[in-house]
Amino acid sequence: MGPGGAGKVRAVAEGDVAVHLSPVRRDRANFIIRASIEEANSPRRFEQLWVRQLRQTRFEICCIPFFVYDLALGDEVETDSEEFLIDCVIQPSGGYTFRAWFGDSSDAGARDEVIATLRRLGSEFEWYSPNLLAIDAADEGRAQAVADLLQEREQHGRLAFETGRTS
Repeated sequence: MGPGGAGKVRAVAEGDVAVHLSPVRRDRANFIIRASIEEANSPRRFEQLWVRQLRQTRFEICCIPFFVYDLALGDEVETDSEEFLIDCVIQPSGGYTFRAWFGDSSDAGARDEVIATLRRLGSEFEWYSPNLLAIDAADEGRAQAVADLLQEREQHGRLAFETGRTS
């Protein structure tokens, strides 16, 4: 399997920080920042994000968030100047983040089929573990196609999914 292929572990959790081992735009990244994970029952407090530094505390996100909501690949964010923790999104990329969980699926081919379809749709993706996939849809049209794909697979018990947006 090539980069981003099904079944490859792309990130691991180190303590209370979720990290990305193979960000989709690693070639553009030159800095690492953190974002707070707001989910109360999460064992992790932060997600480490690969970014391209634009100014002292302004960055472009170069990975697909696994756990943080309301962030997407390509968003420009502002951080504090001491811990480089995200304060806010300055310029949204227009992209959409989805997460697919394959852990409850008994269909071994579900991952490969979803990956093949995502590639045809022109979506980028990263694996956090063999069961958790983060997906970027670059625009509204692709986002709808990805949502339709994931919804149909969820209805057939092949995966569970969520969007990365809360609003």
